[in-house]
Amino acid sequence: MKKLNAFLFALLLTIGALAGCGNAEQSNAEKPNKTETVQQEEAKFPVSIKDGTGQEVTIESKPEKIVSLIPSNTEIAYGIGLDEQIIGVSDFDNFPEEVAEKEKIGGMEFNVEKIVSLKPDLVLAHASGAHTSGAGLQQLKDAGITVLVVNDATTFDAVYESISMIGTASGEQEKADTLIADMKKKIEEIKTQAKEIKEEDRKSVFVEVSPTPEIYAAGKNTFIDEMLQIINADNTVKEEGWPKLDPEAIIKSNPDVIITTHGYYTNEPVKNVISRKGWDKITAVKENRVVDVHSDKVTRTGPRLTEGVEELAKAVYPDVFK
Repeated sequence: MKKLNAFLFALLLTIGALAGCGNAEQSNAEKPNKTETVQQEEAKFPVSIKDGTGQEVTIESKPEKIVSLIPSNTEIAYGIGLDEQIIGVSDFDNFPEEVAEKEKIGGMEFNVEKIVSLKPDLVLAHASGAHTSGAGLQQLKDAGITVLVVNDATTFDAVYESISMIGTASGEQEKADTLIADMKKKIEEIKTQAKEIKEEDRKSVFVEVSPTPEIYAAGKNTFIDEMLQIINADNTVKEEGWPKLDPEAIIKSNPDVIITTHGYYTNEPVKNVISRKGWDKITAVKENRVVDVHSDKVTRTGPRLTEGVEELAKAVYPDVFK
């Protein structure tokens, strides 16, 4: 009997040990293997991308060090989790706050020597400045640095393309897809809310991006114009792009709401508008509907554009978008 009990005890211990090993193996199988994850990321490379100038750019391996030449590229990079890979940014970068700790590489005229000294794997340029900085970009290429010129987006769909391009180039396509999906979802939510606005309550809006003495505004085929369409409002500016306008023409258009985007560099932008001669005849001024909004959120082609739409919506329809 003693021998039988001893045998049963030993058998139970063996079964328990085997079960423990099985659970451990199952648990380990469920955990992502770091080496496998790295190998999967590396397997995505090399990748070839048609950049914003139509050139085919091949990126041989996952970039570990990235320099961004423009704030919108930087915000996209941070939006898809590349904060550690970003080692250099432009003098104009101001978001997120962490960019203040990154090396500065200059403004419109970037410092080629500084960038080369940082030894980046990838430089994110932009089509808006590619024609004026071609020589500098060629110097970077001659130094053996991969340069990707991101498209100059003028619509939300084009911004999604920019995000996807940077996601592919950095090996973070899944995160880029998630960011795009989140942005699209937010826009649809705002559109749904805007449907509550009745036709008789629809507002006409004038968006001023530069004040007197030379007034420039947001016209057709701009982000701001698309934003106004999203929130169910009318743009009083019918010209394309960012036209310079005559004050009398603005008074004649008589907008219900005036939006300014220059509060980051002008003192009291609202007072600047309402104190102008003859502007007291405008409905927006008479009804105290002059509002300054965050410039970067409505003009910078990155993830915060959805915040810009929301801010614009609250400024134009405060009763609907509370």
